[in-house]
Amino acid sequence: MRFKAILLSLLMATFSLAGCFGETEPEPESESEPMKSSRVFVTNGSGMSIEVTPLDMSFFFSDVAEDGPEPSIGITSSGCMFFIAMEKPMRSCDGGLTWENTADITQAPFTSDPYGWVDPVTDRVFNIHMMGLSHTWIGWSDNDGESWLGNPYDSGPTPLNDHIKLGSGPWTDSGYGGLGQLSPLYSEAVYFCYNKLAGIFCFTSYDGGITFPIGGQIFGLATSNGGLHGAITTAPDGTVYVTPRVATPTIIFSKDNGLSWDTREMGVDANTPNPRKNSEVATDTESNAYHVWTGGDQGIYMSRSTDSGDSWEQDSLRISPIEVISTTFPQIDAGDPGRIAITYLGSENSSLLATTDIDGNNWTGNGHYAPNGVHYHLYITYSLNALDENPVFHTHRVTDDPVQIGAMCLNSGDCRSDQGGSNRNLLDFNDLHIDRDGRVYVAFADGCTGTCATMESPTPADSRTKTGGVYYLEMGPSLYLDSGELSALV
Repeated sequence: MRFKAILLSLLMATFSLAGCFGETEPEPESESEPMKSSRVFVTNGSGMSIEVTPLDMSFFFSDVAEDGPEPSIGITSSGCMFFIAMEKPMRSCDGGLTWENTADITQAPFTSDPYGWVDPVTDRVFNIHMMGLSHTWIGWSDNDGESWLGNPYDSGPTPLNDHIKLGSGPWTDSGYGGLGQLSPLYSEAVYFCYNKLAGIFCFTSYDGGITFPIGGQIFGLATSNGGLHGAITTAPDGTVYVTPRVATPTIIFSKDNGLSWDTREMGVDANTPNPRKNSEVATDTESNAYHVWTGGDQGIYMSRSTDSGDSWEQDSLRISPIEVISTTFPQIDAGDPGRIAITYLGSENSSLLATTDIDGNNWTGNGHYAPNGVHYHLYITYSLNALDENPVFHTHRVTDDPVQIGAMCLNSGDCRSDQGGSNRNLLDFNDLHIDRDGRVYVAFADGCTGTCATMESPTPADSRTKTGGVYYLEMGPSLYLDSGELSALV
């Protein structure tokens, strides 16, 4: 007590004398670097952090509020967004503030595995659905979904299996639109691909998707693995790409509107195991192509082609930061040369040890994996110089809470059901597209909503929803140079 009293007296004396020595000069504040968000990564082509200022951008979240596994997204020139998943084609024409279920006007006999596409040239909106194992409903609208027409498509005697996809692109002089082979009734070639047990089948429509009279099976690597494949992508020069799900990253491409097909392999330095789901290709305004996939170490990788798919880099670039150690569902789109955006689901806490498996093998809480289950988030990556020798990648973890806790089943026949329900809730893919201004839109399914999103330690059993959501670029750089910096829509 005596020591405390002496100390207090000394302090009081010091304070009382402070005025005798004049005003104390305030110490200058030291300049400090602005703190970088732990949710923002700036990396090189190896996934390593580099000292580059992050792009100034923000993202807007819109809750579609309906089930949305395997979503497709497209945006018309009027700004209407179409989010198509399950049996409810959703439309928003106010920047995602509200959504309308248009099922009552689409005239589609809804069954399963829908897919949506918006033709970026004509604004035709396509809404297609599997009708059992033998038919697909192909519907279309030319007035932002106010009215629809459609036809059933018969896939023939061998049952249609899965993975219905549709896309559109320019006619080519060497393809069906040239050499007097036919007179197209629609300004764009429309492609429809699906897999049967024998492989991938692709057909071409010259009347805007009303009929698909030309095409057939693609032979070669496309016949392996049951014909499973990713989305259809077309380039401004008319090259069309399909990505088969095979062990080595591969693209199948046609330069004659699907009359003939060729194959290229790439990325053997980051070999992709067979069941790693779909890869995807994007093309820019000069028909440079970018192929992304999840590699053997579960990072996102990319190979580039500057000659319309004829040759590809064999030394792939890593897009995802090294901190993101497990990924799936990569999607990509491009604007002007070198300006690309990629989205994927990823985790920064996938494992306590070196072994990871997104399918959940040995996911028993025995110490091999994070005890409360892996936390997967939605990531969006931009590059504005993706064709450079040393491109820079700007990655944002956009979700505040996880999209999934625990494993995601990537093989429909062996899903886990011993942790509170099947981990097949997110199904096979998400989607990313840009609008006419070069603004990026991402459609995804959220498996951790409601109480799962707010509880302190959610478990895999808490993460079994599949609610549709959209993130789009609120403010930041357009993927088209002429559009410059984009401002908020709402």
